[in-house]
Amino acid sequence: MIEARKLVKDYGAFRALDEVSFSFTDPGIFGIIGHNGAGKTTLLKCMAGLIQPTSGELTIEGIDVRRDPARLKEILGYLPEESRLYETMTVESYLRFFGEIYGISADECRIRSEKLLASLQLDSQGKRIGELSKGMRRKVAIARSLLHDPSLLIYDEPTSGLDPMTSRYIIGYLRDLRDTRQKTILLSAHNLYQVEEICDRVLILRQGKVAAFGTMEELREQFGSLSYHIRFVTDTIDSLPASLSFEEEGGEYVSVAESMDELNAVTVAVALGGGAVRRIESRYPSLEEMLLMIGK
Repeated sequence: MIEARKLVKDYGAFRALDEVSFSFTDPGIFGIIGHNGAGKTTLLKCMAGLIQPTSGELTIEGIDVRRDPARLKEILGYLPEESRLYETMTVESYLRFFGEIYGISADECRIRSEKLLASLQLDSQGKRIGELSKGMRRKVAIARSLLHDPSLLIYDEPTSGLDPMTSRYIIGYLRDLRDTRQKTILLSAHNLYQVEEICDRVLILRQGKVAAFGTMEELREQFGSLSYHIRFVTDTIDSLPASLSFEEEGGEYVSVAESMDELNAVTVAVALGGGAVRRIESRYPSLEEMLLMIGK
């Protein structure tokens, strides 16, 4: 369970978090999104016990984060947006070093490390971390965060710098942790499609305040209803009714209807104008469209 009540974080005269409140009661994936400067990273750092809130209450899995941040670290795997690694170490020695910190036996650490590196498709070939590409260093940081099998993961831009296949693996891995091992996962990402795909609940921040919070279904109901995108073709657009609104897209024309009556009217207008409907897509507002509605 995660619960925040009127969480405030001030940096001098600047208020990064302004009485942020929410509750997330079940194990699952919890997404935090917003425009740059909305307070996402500050909130994640507060939840990871890395910085102290100015005021308010924050409880994670029964731990009062403000009073006992050290206890939280026992169950936490944290991945910052910018991973600072020990660049003079090899990948294997780096993971072995953290395995010792976590109290993992040498044999178990080796087994876990090999499995993680294989899954992340990371073959360092004995290089030092400083010699690796940005994407490969990101994979090392992800492996380190998973090494001790934490019950809580806090990831700031987890797929940043990763190739598409590894990115898909990480998203699938997080989903598997939720579904089969009842993990609690908090993440922030600019890839809103990934957030929409896997998150059970999403918190949208705007200038340090909660602009919206809920499941994707709840957010869709809040930000707009179902619409219909009618894709059609025609040889003579001049024969279409002047009242028909549409745009050209990928060699087709697209008209948007907000109701079944409008949908029927569009299809009739296309037919009367000598066109043919190719397909009709039902759409709810995406997270990207929601952010545009909220504004900066």
